[in-house]
Amino acid sequence: MRVVTISATYGTAGSHIGPAVAERLGVPFVDRAIPNTVAQELGCTLEEALAHDDRAEHGLGRLLSGAMRLPTVTFGGVDMYVPGAMPIAQEEFVRRTERLLKDTARAQGGVFLGRAGAVVLADHPGALHVRLDAPLKRRVRQTATLGELSEREARKIVEDNDRARSAYVRHFYRADPADPSIYHLVIDSTSIPVSTCVDLIAIAAEALD
Repeated sequence: MRVVTISATYGTAGSHIGPAVAERLGVPFVDRAIPNTVAQELGCTLEEALAHDDRAEHGLGRLLSGAMRLPTVTFGGVDMYVPGAMPIAQEEFVRRTERLLKDTARAQGGVFLGRAGAVVLADHPGALHVRLDAPLKRRVRQTATLGELSEREARKIVEDNDRARSAYVRHFYRADPADPSIYHLVIDSTSIPVSTCVDLIAIAAEALD
């Protein structure tokens, strides 16, 4: 069963490329099911689970970026304020998410977007690890165009998400999500068309069989 992890900086079309790769390979795209399943395991609401999920648009990224100016503790190498009850709940959410990624990869394979998949599944046999990245200026332009936003608004969204997602991986896994050595393939999906990115990833995944 094929396993592909995709780490995508904001504005690189990860949410479009991921499902297309999954369809091409004939495996599930494992994304929204993760917080829902973890919420059921923890006995909390989906909204509460999304508050801790690094892929939720108004979840961890918004929380961490909003707290950047109130430093009291070091979080993944970045000084920031973290509410007293948050670290315990967040640690448990991440632990459950990590276990779900591993169990799903073993049982059915899939394309996993975000959630430090390249680190969590680093030892999974035959897994392909992909990074989608591009210069900030092009990611901001693409975010502004797709979201019908001003470049100023788009830049804030991109930079906030970059900081929060990097802090997530650094804190929980002591890894740098931008480190190319943890990926097999790094693609600039703002320069290469989405359809070509899908082709490249699918071909690479099939080559690892």
